[in-house]
Amino acid sequence: MEIESRGYQSGFGNEFASEVIAGTLPGGQNSPQRVAHGLYAEQLSGTAFTAPRHLNRRSWLYRIRPAAVHEPFQPLAHATFHNRFDEAPATPNQLRWDPLPMPQAPTDFLDGLVTLAGNGSAAEQGGIGIHLYTANRSMQGRFFYDADGELLIVPQQGRLRLATELGVLEIEPQEIAVVPRGVRFRVDLLDGEAAAHGGANATGAGDGMDAGGRAMHGAIAGSAGVARGYVCENFGALLRLPELGPIGSNCLANARDFLTPMAAYEDVEGQFELIAKFQGTLWTASIDHSPLDVVGWHGTCAPYKYDLRRFNTIGSISVDHPDPSIFTVLTSASDTPGTANMDFAIFPPRWLVAQHTFRPPWFHRNVASEFMGLISGIYDAKAEGFVPGGASLHNCMSAHGPDAATFEKASNADPSKPDVIEGTMAFMFETRKVIRPTRQALAAPQLQDDYQHCWQGLHKHFEAP
Repeated sequence: MEIESRGYQSGFGNEFASEVIAGTLPGGQNSPQRVAHGLYAEQLSGTAFTAPRHLNRRSWLYRIRPAAVHEPFQPLAHATFHNRFDEAPATPNQLRWDPLPMPQAPTDFLDGLVTLAGNGSAAEQGGIGIHLYTANRSMQGRFFYDADGELLIVPQQGRLRLATELGVLEIEPQEIAVVPRGVRFRVDLLDGEAAAHGGANATGAGDGMDAGGRAMHGAIAGSAGVARGYVCENFGALLRLPELGPIGSNCLANARDFLTPMAAYEDVEGQFELIAKFQGTLWTASIDHSPLDVVGWHGTCAPYKYDLRRFNTIGSISVDHPDPSIFTVLTSASDTPGTANMDFAIFPPRWLVAQHTFRPPWFHRNVASEFMGLISGIYDAKAEGFVPGGASLHNCMSAHGPDAATFEKASNADPSKPDVIEGTMAFMFETRKVIRPTRQALAAPQLQDDYQHCWQGLHKHFEAP
């Protein structure tokens, strides 16, 4: 029996309960002497046992075999997916990358992960890893889990099907998914499999670097059969909804719009590979069955998805551009109140109506560090050079802001008319720690060596009285 989607439950951090076969979940207790249908009971702890109730994340799984049933792990080399954030000096330079080209050799989600930057570590239990992915095939015969952090997956091109232990999530660009630390899953492409090198979809679109660091030429054209996007690996406190403060009880990302899968399972035997990420490196073990064999579960630790198009944007209706924190979807708290380990913010379609105000994001130097990606459209502060699938990094106190063309346009716009920003979706991973690019990111052909030129046209306008 192969796993199939059975729909979703709505809410954020709820006490969910779901079973495929009636009577699977025990009544009045979690670990009965004999679980119904010959299943095993197993607890998944996403936080410490004694974490405060409102922050506690744990689920009870009722599965065909315990998760411990697999062969010993052995180290697995992966050229581009890692947490080596100290292999190159951090730079105060503003950085921007073009999108990764699509692979031509058969490449699944795991093969196609490339680490761009990060900070902290799993051992530190703080910081984040920032990765890009490209893929042209589904994961076949293997499963993955990350013991180092929860994974925030942001598709930019191509739909994904995340078959997890607790059910199935299907996501597309402008949706996100979060997979908790330790949850096993498989990633399938929903737009078909792409042709391999030399196939019908191969073009000579440009040179790039594949997931193994090898030189490659061309990219696969079109969106069918290929996928690309961003992954934030969160080593710190679990992502949660931000506090709303004076905003009140509504707006931003509403809890009812988050979807957690109904239980679904597959009972399949064979020779499979279980890959684990542990303390920054990958490990592989043989397993003789699919680990997606949870027939029922209940609890608060589960994967979920969210449609960014449902974000209830707010903004100024008088003067000035508000702080970008009003666009926060999810936050990972730190030990310093009001200072996040990581904020995930978006910049969606919206109206700008502030009067006698410079409406794009202002020129800025930030004590925090900002990584930005673009899912679709044009980012309103950068009309040129920042394209969907690309990325930028502005580290602590590195000055940034609108390019010269955007500044001139906004400075001379009619302030009595609203600006309607349509067809765009940009996002930011903001963190209190310096984001350190990896050696492969600094050497990548996608790194734009002329990014700073976008500000060189900002001329002196000062006139002394």
